[in-house]
Amino acid sequence: MTFQVDMGLTDGGRAAAIDLEELLATRLLVQGNSGSGKSHLLRRLLEGSARHVQQVVIDPEGDFVTLSGPYGHVAIEAVDYSVGEIERFAGRCREHRSSVVLSLEGLEIEGQMRCAAAFLHGLFEAPREHWYPALVVVDEAQLFAPSGAAEVSEDVRRASLSAMANLMSRGRKRGLAGIIATQRLAKLSKNVAAEASNFLMGRTFLDIDMARAADLLGMERRQAETIRDLQRGTFLGLGPAIARRPVTIRIGDVETAARSSSPKLVPLPDAPAEDMRELLLAEVDDPQPSFVMAPPPPPPPPPARAVLEELAQYEPAEEAQEEAPENLDAILADVLRAIAEDAESASRPTAVLYQDFQVRCRMAGVRRPPLEPSAFARRLAAARAGIVEGIDDEWAEAIAVGAALPDEMLGPFLLIARAAREGAACPDDETVAQIYGTSSLGRARRMLAYMERSDLIVTRVDLSGRRSITIPKLGWTTAAAEVG
Repeated sequence: MTFQVDMGLTDGGRAAAIDLEELLATRLLVQGNSGSGKSHLLRRLLEGSARHVQQVVIDPEGDFVTLSGPYGHVAIEAVDYSVGEIERFAGRCREHRSSVVLSLEGLEIEGQMRCAAAFLHGLFEAPREHWYPALVVVDEAQLFAPSGAAEVSEDVRRASLSAMANLMSRGRKRGLAGIIATQRLAKLSKNVAAEASNFLMGRTFLDIDMARAADLLGMERRQAETIRDLQRGTFLGLGPAIARRPVTIRIGDVETAARSSSPKLVPLPDAPAEDMRELLLAEVDDPQPSFVMAPPPPPPPPPARAVLEELAQYEPAEEAQEEAPENLDAILADVLRAIAEDAESASRPTAVLYQDFQVRCRMAGVRRPPLEPSAFARRLAAARAGIVEGIDDEWAEAIAVGAALPDEMLGPFLLIARAAREGAACPDDETVAQIYGTSSLGRARRMLAYMERSDLIVTRVDLSGRRSITIPKLGWTTAAAEVG
């Protein structure tokens, strides 16, 4: 069963529609300068398909929260939540098939990129049983998938770009159909834009954007000038869900409106100048100026001779050395164990967990944290594997073998090492995934395959399907066990 979303009329007066089933399989890219009608187009598409498919909107300006009234979308103001909570919201959204508008209004650009990356990651990592079809609309996509360096930290840029690339390239198998809109094709990552098979190109004026739009529409370069002449709300459409040849579409009306709108001319007040002067200069309730007064100039510096005499007489006081508690190792083990056993710790960034670690240490009477951030990450990985004591002696060799692994892989490696050293059953994929911090069994298996390619482990599956794992450098082997 298919469904046609009415988008308006073609230049020939015929109805223009988008095939919803085809759109779910082939994705859509919308481009146009500010004021060309991109948001109006997206709203028309969302309203027309709202009762037929789940919708997820990542909204940088908060314009689409008005869909929550007549169409029942759940509006989430990202500024009120942490990154970990946003990622969990995404998982629940897929589980309950609820349509959601994630408003990023009020966040700086780096916060918007971090939040969008976490939300898309939560959608992408949902369990297979929750892979229902959904439209994922990302407005102003050039912010989240920039073609070049952005004015944000490199880690945030890579996380956001990776999440957008996953949505457009691998999302289809998980039921996620990416719909991205951008003002500038030249500012949008080519790897992200290239994954779309349907295009709606609106008015644009820069030569580089017109040339890219013409290439995507299969038009000759000399025909690209027609894109500059498009009227507001008119788009050139092409793709398996729209038309096999470029077609001009005039987008129809919508039922809801954005919270913001295009500026309109409003008549100026006709009050006489004297009356206006009295209004502006009338006495106010707060006589203090709203701006900050400049501080008074600093006093003149003392003579150089006085400074030298003072330095010659200075005797540094002996700093009191803080004595570490006698039971520091026990306190450290208890704190790490408590963090590792927290059900929500697996989804929280290491930097946030390190702050939690510092607070817990102070509450236990240790003023200065006994571990640096990098050492904390390794010790936490060991704690998640059930190793909180004997790090520097009985487990030192195993930790040295796994030293080349990324921090997030050390926990699963030590989990296997612990089972192998004790001759216990081989951990199953679900347990390995939990220690790895994911709900995806596929990611856990790929991580084990990476360890095996790195010659850290050797996996053996017997004829009955039971798996055992050997760590050659340690000579330890787990007992065989069912792991599927």
